[in-house]
This record gives sequence, structure tokens and C-alpha cells, in this order.
Amino acid sequence: AVAAGEVSSYALLANGTVWGWGYNGYGQLGNGITASQQLTPVQVKDTAGTGVLSGITSIAAGKYFGVALKNDNTVWVWGRNDESQTGDGATGNRLTPSQAAIASVVGIAAGAYHVLALKSDGTAWTWGYNNYGQLGDGTASVRYWPVMVSGVGAVSAVSGGVYSSLLMRSDGAVYALGYNQDGQLGNGTTNTTSNP
Repeated sequence: AVAAGEVSSYALLANGTVWGWGYNGYGQLGNGITASQQLTPVQVKDTAGTGVLSGITSIAAGKYFGVALKNDNTVWVWGRNDESQTGDGATGNRLTPSQAAIASVVGIAAGAYHVLALKSDGTAWTWGYNNYGQLGDGTASVRYWPVMVSGVGAVSAVSGGVYSSLLMRSDGAVYALGYNQDGQLGNGTTNTTSNP
């Protein structure tokens, strides 16, 4: 699998490891350092920075951060963390992966500064930047911990835009929320909304 951030790229290998290249000013390559550029792929390390991140089944990329879903259904985030993109209640850039405070995850996606997670029970959870209501909790407040998206029902897929989110319900219905100045929510208006 592959994922593209704004200025960094990621690849998930068949052996469950993740590699990144490109800009690394916020530590978004997860190799324990920051650098203006990384012209060839480097391996994302583990939390301690002594080994490698492994057992990964899916990856996603935000503007300046990376996200990985592990085979134990946990979510790991690294890189820019000014809006608690790591979902662990803290801020401050992470040079190696940090575990988000959520379990039983089967799908992930990322917006510019927020993360979406789909749990095995069909609920969708979000965290991070929320100025346009893209987290779907009815507010426009930054969420440092995962919050459940309300008013959708059983979700089967999630996707993140820059400041918006898309959710597909198990019956195929699509719900959108967040920034909508250019009609990206597809509801015939240009009204931003925090309700799916």
C-alpha cells in the first residue's frame, strides 16, 4: 500500500513495515530525527526509536504526519502534533510513532490535521483539528482524544479531506461534514456543518 501527505510519501511493505521519504521537518518520516529532506526511503521506527514499526496492515497520511493501523487493531501516529493528531491527549511533534487512545480499529484515514478511525462495531471515531466541525461531534473544538461521530449509524468506510470528512454507511449511503465553501460536501449548499 502507499499513502501521500502534502510533502512526504509512505509505502507499506508486504512484511508489515513502513517506509517514508520527502520532507521531514516535523518528524513525519518516523525515523527519530527531523531533516529538511529525505531523498530515499527510510524505515519508520518503533516508539522507543530502537527497532522498527512492524505488523502494519494499513497506512494513511495527513498534511505533515503519518498514520498506521497495526494487526492488533491499534492506531499509531507520528509527525506534526500541534492539534493532537496522535489522539493521546498530548501535543508536540512525535519523531517516532505514538499509540492513539483507541482499540478495535479496522480502518483509518487522515485529513490535513485530523484522523478518522473505523471500529469493528461500525462506529466512526475522529480526533485532532476541528475548526470546521469535520470531527462530527457537533462542535468546532479541537479533540485531543478520540470522539465518536454521531448521527450516522453503522459505518463501513471513512475518508478525510483537508478540512472535511466522508463516511459511508453499511447500506451505501454517504455522509459528509466539515468545510464546504466549494461545495465539497455534495449536499447542494456551501454551508459548513459539524453534523453529518
